[in-house]
Amino acid sequence: MEDAQIGWIAAIIIGGLAGWIASSIMKTGTGIFLNIVLGIIGAAVASFLFGLIGIGFGGWIGYLVAGVLGACILIGLVRAIRN
Repeated sequence: MEDAQIGWIAAIIIGGLAGWIASSIMKTGTGIFLNIVLGIIGAAVASFLFGLIGIGFGGWIGYLVAGVLGACILIGLVRAIRN
């Protein structure tokens, strides 16, 4: 397998895990696809936001933490908009 394929597979796995953890923390019942999306987008959002204040994430654990934090932020924003 090429490195790019492994990177995408890793992003999906880490994103899914991060989304699942975030949905458990935030007490939401999202499906596996939405968990993956929340985790991947959440990691990008968290990396951007924390990058603004000089905090960087690296490695598998760092991306997982960023994904969980970002997904929690996204879930919180969706809740605020719905209410």
